[in-house]
Amino acid sequence: MKTLLSFVIPCYRSEKTIRKVIEEIITTVAQRPEYDYEIITINDSSPDNVYEELKKLAAENSKIKVIDFAKNMGKHAAVMAGYSVCQGDYVVNLDDDYQCPVYELWKLLELVERDECDYATAKYIEKKQSAFKNFGSNINLLMITFLLNKPKSLRFENFSVMKRLICQEIIKYKHPYPYLEGLILRVTHRIETVEMEERNRGDDNQTGFTFKKSVSLLLNGLTAFSVKPLRIASVLGIIFSFLGFSGALYAIVTKLFNPEVPAGYSSLIASILLTNGLIMAMLGLIGEYIGRVYICLNASPQYVIKNTINLEQTSQISERYDCNENH
Repeated sequence: MKTLLSFVIPCYRSEKTIRKVIEEIITTVAQRPEYDYEIITINDSSPDNVYEELKKLAAENSKIKVIDFAKNMGKHAAVMAGYSVCQGDYVVNLDDDYQCPVYELWKLLELVERDECDYATAKYIEKKQSAFKNFGSNINLLMITFLLNKPKSLRFENFSVMKRLICQEIIKYKHPYPYLEGLILRVTHRIETVEMEERNRGDDNQTGFTFKKSVSLLLNGLTAFSVKPLRIASVLGIIFSFLGFSGALYAIVTKLFNPEVPAGYSSLIASILLTNGLIMAMLGLIGEYIGRVYICLNASPQYVIKNTINLEQTSQISERYDCNENH
């Protein structure tokens, strides 16, 4: 019996590249007759015509499956939707922009098949993206290293292979604001990397991952899987309370022993602004946590699916949407 590989591809602004990505997948898997494949594409309510392109591809090949979102829910939610329907023995993650070198698939798969790890990810020698995106990626890496105890040498990339067991554990997370790196680290630390070259983006060399989406992803990671920010807020509150008490005590003692010392208006205003600013920042952080808890309690959907193509069995995802029109 052939080993089934499930390729999960979130799609956004990729009408010019998605066909090349899928054709390369088919060509690569054909090199190894002992493997079969399914390709699960998720249209994250893309503003271009990528859904029309996906429909054409699905009509040509029943192994290409399409999930169409009713609204834009973000890349990580799209990946979660793909995970919820994949049937493969191994799950392959990759992007829709032709940057992932699919021909290197076997290097990642070999590690997982030999049980050297549960999750194998690419390690690009050079990141071929803008300085802004590199900066955002580095901030994200620092955050998950500190908050989620990620090994410093590990860098998650968009091209990876994992065991089906890991996928099944990840999709147990039912709440909105999924953060894949956090979910993976919550399930396993048996993660390996493989060095390879990243390609330039296909065609227009533009990404659909905007600044707004980067900030949203950062907040997901910051508040979804760790209470360390709240602990930091508590420690800072104690420190500043102690400093404020010490400053007040110093001012009183100084005034008692030297009545001629003028009152420090400037220093007083500076200290008030500093402490008030810190208090407001901490309240904002706590408010972010409370808001997300409120949204989870109100059962806000992780994603909303409008339509599917070539997915005959949708029971795995039915609890997450109401308006499916399965083809």
